[in-house]
Amino acid sequence: MTVTYPYSIDNDTGETLTFKQLIHEPDGDRLLVDNQVAPGSGPPMHVHWQQDESLTVVNGRIGYQVAGQAEQFAGEGETVTFERGVAHRFWNAGTDTLTCTGWIKPANSIVFYLSAVYAAQRKSGQLQPEPFDAAYLLMRYASEYDMLAIPPFVRKVIIPITYQLGRLLGKYNHFADAPSPLPAIR
Repeated sequence: MTVTYPYSIDNDTGETLTFKQLIHEPDGDRLLVDNQVAPGSGPPMHVHWQQDESLTVVNGRIGYQVAGQAEQFAGEGETVTFERGVAHRFWNAGTDTLTCTGWIKPANSIVFYLSAVYAAQRKSGQLQPEPFDAAYLLMRYASEYDMLAIPPFVRKVIIPITYQLGRLLGKYNHFADAPSPLPAIR
């Protein structure tokens, strides 16, 4: 996937991301990002195994939670940072559009991954991505990302079966140019 910055994606369920610029740094590329989130919207509990993520509120109020901890909130000018390997979620806790600026480091496959997730959400017309695409992304990029909001039985049994069925049915041809996943570091 070749990207020209700025590059925007929208999942049709209340979130728009604009990848603004990729900055090459000695210890990994930093991807600058803006996001806009509709009231009540935001990603479910998830983890980036190999990336740090930081969001600074420009307008609105962000709610956020680290797995196992109480919900917290931040307002305009405040920054929330999630370290790699720490499960988290965030949402728009206000009544107007939440606008944040931030970064992800190292960038790795995040542009491809989130673009594919958002496309799968648009395909399904729901918050839950189209099942075959979701299974492909969760299996292929398991060393980089996990969606902890998905019940364990579904993650460990249903998704692998769906992935294999998708392979048999030829559902993944549109992922022919998908970047290779990173090796696991956990």
